[in-house]
Amino acid sequence: MSRNTADKGNFGSDGAIKAVIFDCDGVIVDSRAANASLYNQFLSHFNKEALNEDQLNYVHCHTLQESLKFLLGDDSLIREAERLWQDMDYEPLIELLTLQPGLMECLELLRRHYKTAIATSRTRTMGQLLERFELNPYFDLVVTSLDVHHPKPHPESVNKILSYLDITPDEACYIGDSDVDRETSERAGVLFIAYCNEELKAAHHVSHFDELIPILKQYSRM
Repeated sequence: MSRNTADKGNFGSDGAIKAVIFDCDGVIVDSRAANASLYNQFLSHFNKEALNEDQLNYVHCHTLQESLKFLLGDDSLIREAERLWQDMDYEPLIELLTLQPGLMECLELLRRHYKTAIATSRTRTMGQLLERFELNPYFDLVVTSLDVHHPKPHPESVNKILSYLDITPDEACYIGDSDVDRETSERAGVLFIAYCNEELKAAHHVSHFDELIPILKQYSRM
């Protein structure tokens, strides 16, 4: 769990939005190419066909362990795939990631008025991702699936962030792009904003980060 030890701020209890929590894959970064490369390596090792679109959609928003179970099923294959993952050089996968358009400009504005955090299903690669894009200064806390007993859609990751920032659920929003994110947000009791996915049930939908600030202004003053 990555923490920024800067002053948490002096939050009130008026219910206004004080913190913005982000999913990572599909929201902070476009990771579909990296996910496809990773899981196709596993499938190729076991002489299985490459990912189809439905499989790619699944692995895009689930943990490594959940995705391996979904793709491989057999426990012995899963254990072997996990061993492969431990020995894998995942720097080439990081190189396939790209930041979402407008993210950095949005973060610059957000950091003037809000606390920011990440709740992600990523595991060991999160640190490299943050370093590659120099994102560490922009987030007060980063919670991966390695930092919780129960990964998303269980609300534990979001609850950890709320506790660390000493805020209530109605003082935060969660930005995600999948039904897993929607359920996580719902179970944590925080406002859900859907990113680039009009099919999700959400309080608001955004297709670009320049649309986020006007939405937040409805809930808190900037």
